[in-house]
Amino acid sequence: AELFAGAGLRTILLPRLLPTPVLAFAVRHLKADAGVMVTASHNPPNDNGYKVYLGGADQGSQIVAPADAEIAAHIQRVADAADVSALPRSTSYETASEAVVDAYVAATAAVAPAPAGTSGLRWVYTAMHGVGWETLSKIVTAAGYPQPMVVSEQLEPDATFRTVSFPNPEEPGAMDLSVARARRVQADFILANDPDADRLAVAIPDATAESGWRRLTGNEVGLLLGARAARAAVGMPGAALACSLVSSPGLAAVAAHHGLDFHETLTGFKWISRAPGLVFGFEEALGYLVNPETVRDKDGISAAVAILGLAADAHERHLSLADLLVELGDTYGHFASGQVSVRVDDLSVIDSVMLSLRTLPPTQFGGHTIASAEDLLHAGDGQPSGDVLRYRLADGSRIIVRPSGTEPKLKVYIDARGESADQAAATVGELETAVRTLLDERS
Repeated sequence: AELFAGAGLRTILLPRLLPTPVLAFAVRHLKADAGVMVTASHNPPNDNGYKVYLGGADQGSQIVAPADAEIAAHIQRVADAADVSALPRSTSYETASEAVVDAYVAATAAVAPAPAGTSGLRWVYTAMHGVGWETLSKIVTAAGYPQPMVVSEQLEPDATFRTVSFPNPEEPGAMDLSVARARRVQADFILANDPDADRLAVAIPDATAESGWRRLTGNEVGLLLGARAARAAVGMPGAALACSLVSSPGLAAVAAHHGLDFHETLTGFKWISRAPGLVFGFEEALGYLVNPETVRDKDGISAAVAILGLAADAHERHLSLADLLVELGDTYGHFASGQVSVRVDDLSVIDSVMLSLRTLPPTQFGGHTIASAEDLLHAGDGQPSGDVLRYRLADGSRIIVRPSGTEPKLKVYIDARGESADQAAATVGELETAVRTLLDERS
């Protein structure tokens, strides 16, 4: 804030530690030209991220070219000079009032106000050592839902993330405390934010799981929320659903069923948020954009409110979130997804595997023949392009390989459609085994 003010900009600092979606909201609410959030997000405690949002015509979306390259060039000039103290600083920045937070609370509570008489929901919440709890709690009250039972060990901000190896709900073990709490209180479901609260995880009871609970995949949550948005948007001219190219093709089926437009984008909400006519967007990495009129980025808090709305409606029909997933498959088709992630210490390993797949392309995964292969480094005009390999299999399944954009990982995304949920899941299991075998051979 001192550096921005020293550069002659009118600078507004948010009043305290707040979720990233509040910053994204504030850019539009205050009609700012740009917004910056510094956050470790869901990464290890030694990491920090620098997220930049643009106002005006960009409507509060994250930066894309050419702004990203221009910012990087400025960073490099400062780094080369090796003397940050030489930059002018000023303490003449402003501190935003609580009115900004109150406006976000009101707008987000309006995403899914609780049905009259909603009192029977029993749910557990964890902030994963981040900043989500204070804001979420206010919104839950404003929207009329019962407060959750919380994971107290993870409720307050703690930059060491002391109870988890990685503060990412996708990582093994990250939700163990939530599951233990949910078992004790016999909860109906668990909601978890990552530390900066722009992602949301949902878990439900599952007698077949070792712990008795199962975290829903990002695709399952995305399709539940996508169907919710699609039902509300029927008859709206130009309304569209959007997801990243590695997310479930089920969203396209939802859009087609309701007569809506559909857009497939590169990974990242900087692309999803710019889809024309957007009413809902998601990516499988637990990111959901449910309220594009107020936040043009993934927002784990507004997504939580939308899930509470679905759960309350289901509760009134004596159903659970698991029952809603069954209804989803019966209505739009049975989709299943899986992911194989390989974390590396040496990034050159990822480059080597991608080069191997390009120079010696596979012809099948296990017993599943590849019908077509696309290298998105050479995508056609108007198509998403990037360091991505996409394989379409003869049985209609899909496999996508790409380096992670935020972590030292090679990621493989697997999607299948079947006559039943069990059949789709079985195909994904077979393909996961085949992918691991192939990566072992190529690493």
